[in-house]
Amino acid sequence: MKELESLIEALEQGDLSLEASLQSFERGVALTRICQASLQEAEQKIRILNGETQTSELESFTDDNE
Repeated sequence: MKELESLIEALEQGDLSLEASLQSFERGVALTRICQASLQEAEQKIRILNGETQTSELESFTDDNE
């Protein structure tokens, strides 16, 4: 997650070359996919622990740190 945040910060600063920006973007997309997969896995574990079925609806999560 920290690497993804660093990539976003570097891209937002706008000091990277086009090639470096593209590489950072590609790495960011890959990291985002990894994070999404980890989140889905965690959600599935929570469903199992709570005894819920796959048809159960998930509640929205609000991160108070944002």
